[in-house]
Amino acid sequence: MPQVTLTVNGKTSTVEVEGRTLLVELLREKLRLTGTHVGCDTSQCGACVVHVDGESVKACTILALQANGSQVTTIEGLAKPDGTLHPMQEAFREYHALQCGFCTPGMVMSAIDLVKKHPDGLSEKEIREGLEGNLCRCTGYHNIVKAIAAAQEVMHGRAQALAPAAE
Repeated sequence: MPQVTLTVNGKTSTVEVEGRTLLVELLREKLRLTGTHVGCDTSQCGACVVHVDGESVKACTILALQANGSQVTTIEGLAKPDGTLHPMQEAFREYHALQCGFCTPGMVMSAIDLVKKHPDGLSEKEIREGLEGNLCRCTGYHNIVKAIAAAQEVMHGRAQALAPAAE
């Protein structure tokens, strides 16, 4: 069986995989990083989004062998070792941008990449358009958009911390 070597959340792993193994399967089944969810198996929902070499990727659309040699970040790799959340994670918590939480890991990973690609900021409309590949069946996206808007200010150094969400 072929081997794949990748660095996931800062830790290098070499794993034997079948040629048809998807990256999401490697992460969940071989590395036990279950924060990356499998929602639809058709790349429609975005629950499986991770970062591969700094870019958001739906992990159900890439073979594990295609990620050989790559740096992969999953939702488990965002918080600092001391438990401090990434600004996007903190914003999702502060702005109540989740309900059941199933879509949240992929939504957070997509949002981080979206914000990084737009250093001048994003409008509400641009945030909504940028999330087209991520489905949430619970929230209606209102608080998700508010969270991303707040997190972008922190990520781009325009705010020191998140303002508390209005009730």
